[in-house]
Amino acid sequence: MENAEWQEQLGRELYGADFEFSLFPVRGSGRRGLLGYTDAITPSLVFSAYLQGIFPWYNEDEGDPVLWWCPDPRFVLPADELHVPRSIDRFLKHTPYTYTMDKAFPDVMRGCSAMERPGQDGTWIGRQMLDVYCSLAERGIAHSVEAWHDGRLAGGLYGVLIGQTFCGESMFTVEDNSSKSAFVLFARAFVKCGGRLIDSQVYTDNMARYGARNISRTAFLRMESTLLAGKLSGNLRGTFEGTK
Repeated sequence: MENAEWQEQLGRELYGADFEFSLFPVRGSGRRGLLGYTDAITPSLVFSAYLQGIFPWYNEDEGDPVLWWCPDPRFVLPADELHVPRSIDRFLKHTPYTYTMDKAFPDVMRGCSAMERPGQDGTWIGRQMLDVYCSLAERGIAHSVEAWHDGRLAGGLYGVLIGQTFCGESMFTVEDNSSKSAFVLFARAFVKCGGRLIDSQVYTDNMARYGARNISRTAFLRMESTLLAGKLSGNLRGTFEGTK
């Protein structure tokens, strides 16, 4: 995002990294979902933001401050409404990949950072984001899903798991259908373990194929107030790695 763009949209500053998101009035705030900025980003700050339905999204390389978002509408996938495209369903019957969870979190983030995307110059996954989310992974809050082919990382995805909500952050693909098939297997395991919502944050064609849809920010925050306090009913990693 260009500096002039975020400055024009900015509703307010959130000050330092010790800001309490629980005290911030999200409802009715921010144009296009941009709420404000901080001068730093830490694992604790990111975790507290997710608890309020807020996430960081900024371009470190362009000198942006840490921008915080809660879009309206919000793009979400009710996990039990997952739509699996026929091509992926067929592919999974004979997949050449081996799938794991939390085996290569930093590598998955680096793969997402390096992935070229249409209409996007550069990446929003800079060194600060990598360090913060790797720290969250070490605490069991952020998770990665990997697809391997002959010992090579062929694709994957990562996100933040809190309660019964998985906040999908990014995915990357090196070999055909690697991240798509990994996502479908993960979503199926997530449902089996009592997962309720996959938060995609903003619209993407890719997630629309799986049934994700826009809901109002008010509806999203109402749902999250219950789901974030919930618990999964099984071992997600074990269920995922045993699913095909």
